[in-house]
Amino acid sequence: MDHSKAPVLEALAAYHAEQQTPFTPPGHKQGRGADPRVRAVLGDAVFRSDVLAISGLDDRTSSHGILAEAQALMADAVDAEHTFFSTCGSSLSVKAAMLSVAGPHEALLVGRDAHKSVVSGLILAGVRPIWVDPQWDAELHLAHPPSSESFRAAFRAHPEAKGALVTSPTPYGTCSDLGAIAAVCHEHAKPMIADEAWGAHLPFHPDLPTWGMDAGVDVCVTSVHKMGSGLEQSSVFHLQGDLVDPHVLSSREDLLGTTSPSSLVYAALDGWRRQMVEHGRALYDDALALADDVRGRIDTMSGMHVHGRADFCGPGRAADMDPLQVIVDVTGLRVSGYSAADWLREHHHVNLHLSDHRRISAQLTHADDEKSAKRLLGALEDLVRRAEDLRPAPEIHVPDPTELRLEQVMLPRDAYFGPVEQVPWQQAVGRVSAEMLTPYPPGIPAALPGERLNRDVLEYLRDGVDAGMVIPDAADSEVRTVRVVAADSAKE
Repeated sequence: MDHSKAPVLEALAAYHAEQQTPFTPPGHKQGRGADPRVRAVLGDAVFRSDVLAISGLDDRTSSHGILAEAQALMADAVDAEHTFFSTCGSSLSVKAAMLSVAGPHEALLVGRDAHKSVVSGLILAGVRPIWVDPQWDAELHLAHPPSSESFRAAFRAHPEAKGALVTSPTPYGTCSDLGAIAAVCHEHAKPMIADEAWGAHLPFHPDLPTWGMDAGVDVCVTSVHKMGSGLEQSSVFHLQGDLVDPHVLSSREDLLGTTSPSSLVYAALDGWRRQMVEHGRALYDDALALADDVRGRIDTMSGMHVHGRADFCGPGRAADMDPLQVIVDVTGLRVSGYSAADWLREHHHVNLHLSDHRRISAQLTHADDEKSAKRLLGALEDLVRRAEDLRPAPEIHVPDPTELRLEQVMLPRDAYFGPVEQVPWQQAVGRVSAEMLTPYPPGIPAALPGERLNRDVLEYLRDGVDAGMVIPDAADSEVRTVRVVAADSAKE
């Protein structure tokens, strides 16, 4: 296909050249009605290009096939058979993928390190999760993706499962052996979904971890706004093989998606695909070289250790890792990752991707250069000099993996929508959670609806909040009280 084309961008340029006049939404009418104070911040170009996709970029019957052509070009760029654009982020895309494989009360194998958006899909659809445990690193207090053997055992115990879902890369950059897991799924004639929200860049350089389509995955979900050049909320999901019907997948997306998609998001997706096909290899040559240099220089700083393959990859751990996710252990500074991240933003206006009780991370992409790297390195060097101001690191009791793993005793949907009550956290021990309790980022629930809470997890969350952990989805974000299934509920 001709990847010099960008159908959405070209249609937007034609819309402007033809001086079309809308008597349709959006009501700002290409910015003419927008408050000048808003335009001063956002810029006129944002409003001028915020037009309808139908009866705007294309006619009311979509006779020019603009979006369809853009999606076909994206599929060709990554060796998929079908590609669908989403302007509602991968939080929607992964739900559409799940609902195309399993329905209410049907079983789906899911890695327990899944993002909260996956749990939301389970709640909405009433899918019965069969949890597959991650590979726990008890020393580093980190979860790597589940192994292929764990999925094989799960299929053996639950042959009724309709398919499997695995998260790879994780927010920490660790990756599954996607090919091995796909092979296990296909031995059972079941489809595999990969939540590759952090992997949109993977198809475009051979030195990056294996891309899901190349590994034989049936449906891959990617967030182009995370590691690509897409605007926030831009997502694509790709399909290959005959285990998932493309019409069903499209229908599930239509069920969940907006009827008012953003042409701005479509246009950025279209342009990013062209950029990657034409220049991706060179851009990631530079990005990987920069990342290697940055990682090496941080690792020489006193009290800091940059995690690499020796820490994260190997038997019982991850199969691979994305070197563009620079994960830095700061325990040698005797500070917490939370306080380090807050200090860097306050004193250097440097915003980091992820922080936990002992780590911070800097996400590098093809957009970074020597200037941004110098800013990061200078800020970290100053952190080393000022670390004494942030001591002592607060005490956080991180339970052993066996204590972190809660028992699922109800369907997530039944617990979430059933009778609930709010109780002090001490009284929630032994009760069934009716909400997600999710340290964010990375957004992986420590407890989810239908799991029986224990003291270890609740104390971990309480200690974490006091130390700087953020739990935005809880009814009580300080976890002094917890929403649980009502004691008199017949389902508990």
